[in-house]
Amino acid sequence: MKTAAVLLAAGTGSRFKSSHHKLLADLKGRSVISHALASLMQAGFSDVLVVTGAVNLADELNEVDVEIVNNPDYVRGIASSISVATKWARARGFEALVFGLGDQPKIEPIAWKSIADARAPIAVASYDGKQRNPVRLSREVWPLLPSFGDEGARLLIRSRPELVEAVPCEGSPADIDTLEDLQQWN
Repeated sequence: MKTAAVLLAAGTGSRFKSSHHKLLADLKGRSVISHALASLMQAGFSDVLVVTGAVNLADELNEVDVEIVNNPDYVRGIASSISVATKWARARGFEALVFGLGDQPKIEPIAWKSIADARAPIAVASYDGKQRNPVRLSREVWPLLPSFGDEGARLLIRSRPELVEAVPCEGSPADIDTLEDLQQWN
């Protein structure tokens, strides 16, 4: 099954009260997004898309082999970035996408790989019984996704549990939403 990985990195990071965007914030000597991307790249996907929007990430992404697509409607929420990714994937013949977030620097490469290897129409990483990212969505469920809003695939996961496989994963799904979150990690 032709599968690509997608790192969603378009949001404004509005809860991160700092002079710079949270994805560019320093986490142990590197940007937050570089940590998330490094883990994703170690998972061995041949095709990786990064959906950008609110902040220019070109300097952070220029040394890795990824495709970058800008979401001009990023203010419409994460669902708009997922729509950008599925449009990109349809045009290239992908059958599934594995989504993760640019502000989750501790997702392990094995989590990305485990989700990619799942065969259910929707596969969700499970950490101690709690469903988080990454999430794999087969092409058959893309039309069921919302096109705007801040729920992304969560609404679909709740409304169609018969399509969902929870995949136990190692690592931490914690994200960096606030300056305090970042300070706890540094």
